[in-house]
Amino acid sequence: MLFPKTIRFDDSDLRLFDNAAEPGEWAVSGAFAFAELPDSMVTGRIKQAFAQGLLGTGSFGWSTHVCVAEIDTATYEMVIDRIAQHFVAAYGAADRDAALPLARREAEFAASLCEHPIDTVLAVRRAFNSDGIVERFRIVQPPIEKTRSNVREIAEN
Repeated sequence: MLFPKTIRFDDSDLRLFDNAAEPGEWAVSGAFAFAELPDSMVTGRIKQAFAQGLLGTGSFGWSTHVCVAEIDTATYEMVIDRIAQHFVAAYGAADRDAALPLARREAEFAASLCEHPIDTVLAVRRAFNSDGIVERFRIVQPPIEKTRSNVREIAEN
């Protein structure tokens, strides 16, 4: 199975986001983090995370880029469990069991973004419109020397 994994080409994520994901974390869209925020709260670094962040499931920090990577079933299920626990701890879900279906949907959506070859780099652009949050995912063509070294580093982890 394929799943997004955070990647960092430089240290810009450390400046953009209050909490930057570490390279090599399994990642989901993370749009749920902004679902209840009024537009007036989406400013500064929160706005950066909203506009272009993908959520790492290790630190629950943000990353500008992810790459398509292979994930085994046990790790995929662990990611779903971590998301469910995060829903309880950060968003007040009743309990892990109540949060699991939503966590699974988040993971399934993230996996659906990975219909590309392994190591394909993806990014998101997010905006509010009258229907809520709109996400547009795109393939990124990073500088080749950075791609090779960063993808190699992630593959080794």
